[in-house]
Amino acid sequence: MAGGAFSMKVGILFTSHPDPKSEPYPHRGIHERVTREILEAEELGFDAVWIAEHHFSNKYGILPDPFSFLSYLAAKTTRIRLGAAVMVVPLHHPLRIVENAAFVDILSGGRFQLGMGSGYRPYEFEGLGISYEERRAIQAEAIPLILDGFHKKRVNSDGKYFRFAMDETYEVFPQPVQQPHPPFFMAAGTDGSIRTAARNGFGLMQSLLPSAATIGEHIALYREHMAETPAPLDANPAFGEVDVVRMTYVAATDARAREESEAGITHHMKSFMGGEVGAYLGDVAEKTDESQFAYERLVKDTILHGAPDTVLRKIEAFRDVGMTSLMVHYPPYYGPERTLDMLRLFAAEVLPELKRMDTGVRALRAAE
Repeated sequence: MAGGAFSMKVGILFTSHPDPKSEPYPHRGIHERVTREILEAEELGFDAVWIAEHHFSNKYGILPDPFSFLSYLAAKTTRIRLGAAVMVVPLHHPLRIVENAAFVDILSGGRFQLGMGSGYRPYEFEGLGISYEERRAIQAEAIPLILDGFHKKRVNSDGKYFRFAMDETYEVFPQPVQQPHPPFFMAAGTDGSIRTAARNGFGLMQSLLPSAATIGEHIALYREHMAETPAPLDANPAFGEVDVVRMTYVAATDARAREESEAGITHHMKSFMGGEVGAYLGDVAEKTDESQFAYERLVKDTILHGAPDTVLRKIEAFRDVGMTSLMVHYPPYYGPERTLDMLRLFAAEVLPELKRMDTGVRALRAAE
């Protein structure tokens, strides 16, 4: 776990999701808009930005290679941490993840961090010729190879999905600034994946759908299995951290937040977070039909929308069940200027309070 980091950290998740009205087909303008928001986030004092990997659709994210984008951002930023979340592990050779993660860490001066997951959109696998049904098995084989790439430098595999060998002449290069590797997180929403995250020494990432109570149960399970993490996997700088994604919108009042965000957030949640995606994110039991995405229900226990005091109160509920960092997320439908105004208000009224918010990490470190 990163030493000295006891206050709440706040990042922003970018899926590079186009707004068809302001970023018409083929949506090239989205990348300029996202870059502008990221540069603004650094100026405003956010701790991190996260870039999601997605392929083949203009109905969701258009970002096939987070490593490339993060390398570009490394040259345009100086302080903010640069994360890939999530990299879809089954779509990549594990040693290419090792090489690219180390390279971006060097280019950014040790600011890279990586969130990994097995993926949840079948068409992405179909387009790349990889079995969607076997994605979890592929990831299970790849994760130890990725970790060995950093801890052992020389890696051999005779598995079902990956077969390769390095003799004594070769080792993995480049090697990262952060040792033994950049902070690693795993997106996990089932009991099995949460245990896997803990046993491999990953920080835990939680999706934008579950309630604070459900996430609290997930965190308790994660903490329970942290004791099973062997050395050197427990040396991950993110070990023990819990990052929670939340749809976020701050305005002067609760009523103004609803007025400005309701149409955009309900459209987004109905279109992109129901059905198969909701099931993958581990919350299908709580979001069982379209009515669950009505604003009144979302604002009750799912999204962080409202006046600054309201949003802080909601964040405290997640802090109280074990969240150590927040990943702010929002759809593209508010318009670029309104989005920037929202981020500025969040930074002015909410962010300073979060930086003073004790996450309990000090007590957790003392108990380890």
